[in-house]
Amino acid sequence: MFIVIDASSVVAAALKAEGIPRRALLLARERHTIALSEPVFAEIAEVLRRSKFAAVLTTDGRLEVLELLSAAAVWFEPKMPVSDCRDAKDNKYLELALAAGAAFIVSSDTDLLVLDPWRDIRIIRPAELLAKEGSAN
Repeated sequence: MFIVIDASSVVAAALKAEGIPRRALLLARERHTIALSEPVFAEIAEVLRRSKFAAVLTTDGRLEVLELLSAAAVWFEPKMPVSDCRDAKDNKYLELALAAGAAFIVSSDTDLLVLDPWRDIRIIRPAELLAKEGSAN
């Protein structure tokens, strides 16, 4: 089963190694397959490089979470443009989920969460993924 993880969840995973988003990312890698596209990966990498995170996120920490995300991912090149999200920059996650046939988008972004369910794809918070998989503790 393919899962898309958005920038909000990956950044949270990078900032708190023992937090719920990190555990959700690790669970997604262990039990599912993470779907990535160049636009999604580029946005996540750019957000992690923002100066506001420099005080709490080292270069090694940033690279570690990017490696966790991408090492076992399957890459897709979405072909179908989508414009369903009220924040147009988040449409890339919907496009990726469609291209991959993803079951879930894991997000902490209300612009995406408000769409749940979207075209038979669930959009859930990291904690919901953990609860669904029986790993909430």
